Order: sequence, then C-alpha cells, then structure tokens
Amino acid sequence: MPEKNIVLIGAGYAGVHAAKKLAKKYKRDQDVKITLIDRHSYHTMMTELHEVAGGRVEPTAIQYDLRRLFNRTKVNLVTDNVTNVDHDKKVVTTEHGSYPYDYLVLGMGGEPNDFGTPGVKENGFTLWSWEDSVRLRKHIEEIVTKASREQDVEKRKAMLRFVVCGSGFTGIEMVGELLEWKDRLAKDNKIDKDEIELIVVEAAPTILNMLERRDADKAEKYMVKKGIKILKSAAIVEVKPESIVLKSGEELPTHTLIWTAGVRANSDTKDYGMESARAGRLKVNQYMEAEKYDNTYVIGDLAYFEEEEGKPTPQIVEAAEQTGMTAAKSIIAEISGGDKTPFQGKYHGVMVSIGAKYGVANLSGMHLSGWFAIFMKHMVNLYYFFGIRSGYYMWQYIMHEFFHIKDRRNIFRGWTSRYGNVIWSLPLRVYLGWFWIDEALAKIYGEGTWDKVSLTNLKPMFQGLGPDSWLTATTSKMPFDWLQAAATSGASQAAGDAAGDAAQNVTTPILSHMWGWFEWIMKLVMPNQDVAVFMQKVVPFIELAIGLALVAGLFTWLASVGSMGFLVMFTLSAMLGWDKFWALPASFAMLNGAGRTFGLDYWVVPWFQKHLGNFWYGKPRAVYRDSDRK
Repeated sequence: MPEKNIVLIGAGYAGVHAAKKLAKKYKRDQDVKITLIDRHSYHTMMTELHEVAGGRVEPTAIQYDLRRLFNRTKVNLVTDNVTNVDHDKKVVTTEHGSYPYDYLVLGMGGEPNDFGTPGVKENGFTLWSWEDSVRLRKHIEEIVTKASREQDVEKRKAMLRFVVCGSGFTGIEMVGELLEWKDRLAKDNKIDKDEIELIVVEAAPTILNMLERRDADKAEKYMVKKGIKILKSAAIVEVKPESIVLKSGEELPTHTLIWTAGVRANSDTKDYGMESARAGRLKVNQYMEAEKYDNTYVIGDLAYFEEEEGKPTPQIVEAAEQTGMTAAKSIIAEISGGDKTPFQGKYHGVMVSIGAKYGVANLSGMHLSGWFAIFMKHMVNLYYFFGIRSGYYMWQYIMHEFFHIKDRRNIFRGWTSRYGNVIWSLPLRVYLGWFWIDEALAKIYGEGTWDKVSLTNLKPMFQGLGPDSWLTATTSKMPFDWLQAAATSGASQAAGDAAGDAAQNVTTPILSHMWGWFEWIMKLVMPNQDVAVFMQKVVPFIELAIGLALVAGLFTWLASVGSMGFLVMFTLSAMLGWDKFWALPASFAMLNGAGRTFGLDYWVVPWFQKHLGNFWYGKPRAVYRDSDRK
C-alpha cells in the first residue's frame, strides 16, 4: 500500500478522539502517517473553563499536555498556526512549515459570537479558551482588590457588580463559580460579601433553554435563592468600558461584562474556500466529509450536519467526540476498505453545574438535581479520560477536583480536601512499620510446628488433593505463628491440652472460619504442598520489606497498600485476631503521603515522578515539531 498521510488540525475534543482512533488502528502500519497540528502544545478541557475563571482550580488543572496524551503512539505533534489549506495540491501550510496530506481533518472548533454588538471585543470578557479563563480570573481578583480601596460609593458598586451575558451552559456555570468564590474574594479583601453583586442578562424570556423547563426552573429557583439577579428579555445593545446598555435603554454600571451569548465557527476557516452554513460552520455529509472536496473531513463545533431538517448537530462534547469518531472511521474505510459508517448522534443528556455543590441534569430521561447531578458530571468527565485512554489525567482530575480544592468548593463540601502537614502521622507510620518488622522477625526466627491442629482452618482447602500427611510433615521455623494461634483458638478442644495452652495467649479471630469464595481463591494460590511451603517462607520477608519501607518512609503508598492487602487476606483466612485489627485502618491512613515528612519519599517520589513520568509519557514542551522526528 502506498504511504498515506493523515493531517488533523485542532486538538480539541473531536480532534483528540479522531487522532486516538486512527493511531490505534494503524499502530503497526508504517505506511500510514498521522500528524496533529494545533496552535497550543496542550488540549484544553473546555467544559471546565469556568472553574479556572472562577478561582476554583489552578489554571494547569484543565490543561492536558499533548505529549502526555499521545506519547507512545504514532501521532506526530506539531505546534503551529495554520495559515492556508490548498485543496488542489493537498498541502497544509503553517507559519513554520508545510504538510502534504492524503486525508485532512478540520477540527478547529468555534469561537465566541458577539453578533456585532458594539464594545464586546474592546470592553467585554469571553470564556472560550484557556487564555480567556486566566485573563478573566486575573481581572476579577484585581478589580475586587481595587474596589476594596475605592471611596466613591457608586463607583465601588459598579466595580463589584459582575454581569454575565447569556444563560447557556457557560454563562450559568460561570455565575455559579462567582457565587462560591465571592466569600473568599470578600475575605481576602476585607469587604462584605454582600457587596459583590451577580447578574445574569438573557435576551430570551427564559433561561437555560437547552434544558426542559422543569430542570431549568429548579436551577433558576436555586440561583435566585442565593441572591443572583436574573434579567430576562433584556438584550445588551452596547458594552462600554464601565457600563452596559440594554435594549430598553437602561444603562447598568459595571466594570466586568462576561460575554457567553453565542458561538460561531472558527474564523480561520473563512479563507479555506469551503461551503459554510449558519454561524460559519462548514457543511458536511453524513460521513463528516466536506462538500466539494474529497478526502477532507470536518468535525466538532466546526461541522454543520443536519440530523433533522433545520436541526444541526449540537455544539456539545458528545457531538464533538462522535463526529471525530465518524470521520476517523470514514478514513479507515477509505484506506483499509469496508463500508463507511454514517453519523448517528447518540446523546445521553445535558447537565449544568451552579458552583461545585449544585447542578441540574437530564440523563436519558432521568432528571437529577443537587448533589447527584454534580456527581454524575464528575463521572462523565472521568469517563471522558477513559475514552481517550489517559489514566494519568484521570488521576490528575481526581486530585484537583476532590483533594486539592480550597474553601470547601467540591462535591464533598471540602471533607476530602487536604492542605495540611502530614507530620502528625509520623509516629503512626513508624509504629505500623515496627509492627510488621516484629511480626516478620517472629516468624523468621520463631520455632513452631505446622501440623494438623495448626492448620485446622486451612485443611478444607486441600481436601481432594491426596493424602494429607504432608500437613504434619513440616517441622521448621514457623512463619505463620499467628495463623497457628488463630487456628488453634478455634480448635483447642479437639487438639488436646497442648494446643489449648497455645490458644490461651491469643485473642479471638475476627472470622471464625474462612468464607467459601475466599477458600476457592486460596486453593488457586496454594494448590499443593510445595507452593504452600514456598509461601510460608516468602511471606515473612515481604512483611519485613513492608515494615522497613514504612519506618524509612520509602514508597510509603505502595507499602501501605501491601499492608492492607496482607491484613485483609489474613482476616478472610480467619487468621487475624482483634488485637491486630488496628493495623488495617492505620495502613489506610498512611495513604496520605506520610512518607513525605521525615521519610525517603521526600526525595524519591519526586525523582520517580519526574524521570519515570518523562520516560513513559514523554517530556512536555511548549512547542512540538514531531514532523522532524525520524
């Protein structure tokens, strides 16, 4: 097969999904080259821009480096601005190079639509990029600080009045973040939080018109209850430096107008000579192929395909992902043969958050509000990372959203957030480590007999394996002394006086017998005498390693997981007494990064994160030029 060059422009939701699909299909095919061009070296989680602009998470929390997404794939990354697409010569030209293609995928997304309203570009703030969110966040912090020192009452009110134009997803989620952020802004600037005024301005007579009225009404009721003013049927006709003018003629003083009223296609495509439709979106057929041009595909917010007459694909994440997958499948059919799959939008619902703790959602007819709606939003976001096969960023999302949040601004009201020193867990870490060292040394150097009595609890596992004389044949250093003691405690009468004496020094085991399903597992792990004896000899040394690691604070997280694993196994084997059960919650507590304080993890973990992370995910760069890579 002759070499095929696939060039994708735009690393948004659609572009990333399409590139992932193509890279997986042609992973081992050296004749297929895949190049992804974007003006940034990162992918932005657009649905979370409001969290950055509203001060909930740090800017880097929604920035996903393309190297970490595409390392160990055949996708070549190029950081550059596309200046021209020559459909006749089939060449994409950028500011610093040119890239021939056999198949072209356009996924540059959209941009804010101000509908020609005077003053929006000069005096307003948009929220459609990572840069927009950082710029708006900085402005809000600065204007509140400036207002706190302003002596003129009316000017101070104008500076502390924040107006959001548009009641779609972006606008409502933005005002929701401001609602929760104003407490911190007021506290840091020593002003009354009630001085900060939040207003939503909507040209239509209703808000959240993408939702059913029952859900939209719940959201509106919540916002009004929290003090957010909602002006409906109030179109903005001009944005001035320190005020906005409504269609009614009313002028509303404000230094912050956040424009979220509409989206149009990326204006860069105007010079591409392609057929466009409403809001500049490019016309495509059911396979996401552009009209007039062969082997050119358009995906995401940029694509205009009417699923029903007069009803184009919605500009939402699910549609972007699905159009990207459709285009990728169409290209695969072209290269590898087979039938193309027409686009069929399958949308599972819509949801909107109003801050970190309240939201409304309609998921396949299931109406949710409050905590459950926000929980489902997190699940959808985590599923997105699963879809693009990025466990790294799934973990980062969990840490940002659940554990590194300040001011209780997460779904769990801050209960899971941690910004404290873990030095207080140092004594427990050392004590737990010594517990395992003591247990291991006792088994390695202590004498015992592994006989029928000591293995009463384990004997049923080996029934049917043949003569059980081996149960009494082993007389050696006893690694399972507490196994022997726990078993003896449950069989003291049958074992006679000698076994009864041993049981006197043991507390009651947590479980009186091994559960059937766990017995089955243990039979798989120890199917015969040789394996059982091997485990008998190895386990104490693993326990010793866990103990030493905990005391030294080395790989504490892994050691704690191992500690929990052993304790759970011993519990289910009916070998763990209540006197040692404390070690299980103690092991769980050590997952808090306890080795970073007076432990080797202070140096070792950052070193591994840096070097192994770069080895596996690649080293992030501000600019990628993979086209030069051999």
